[in-house]
Amino acid sequence: MIWYTALVLAVAVERLTELVVARRNTRWSLARGGTEAGGGHYPAMVVLHTALLAGCLAEVHLTGRPFLPALGWTMVAVTVAAQLLRWWCVTTLGSRWNTRVIVVPGLPPVTEGPYRWLRHPNYVAVAAEGIALPLVHGAWITAVAFTVLNAALMAVRIRCEDEALARLPVAAARA
Repeated sequence: MIWYTALVLAVAVERLTELVVARRNTRWSLARGGTEAGGGHYPAMVVLHTALLAGCLAEVHLTGRPFLPALGWTMVAVTVAAQLLRWWCVTTLGSRWNTRVIVVPGLPPVTEGPYRWLRHPNYVAVAAEGIALPLVHGAWITAVAFTVLNAALMAVRIRCEDEALARLPVAAARA
């Protein structure tokens, strides 16, 4: 279980790194006239993502969930793939990537990298991680709870992003 705790803590460090990048990018976006949309759901997102990490550790340690190699190693691979996809999104969006919904006027939507194939690839990474990270060590209650709550939150978040992007001038949206 020590290695699983280390894995969850490594994901927590990755999330903290995301917040550092997001703060820098928030300053960049706001300095260019960016506006935030839908900030009301952001605290719920922070709580949910924190609860995922805490739930992984609590469920495994309190229930003594076993490591099942066939499931566990597969879910490690999915967790790593989710991190790679997430950072592909971050690097593709560059200074525009954020944990908040901030739209900078005059910038066209990104259609490169994973955005060439998916409208919201970062949320694919979040969903995959939310299922895989708990299941690495059999924390199925955490996986199910996160997945259900995340689906509800993503419905709000994606609608918010799509509405914010739709408010861009037509010329910028077509560029």
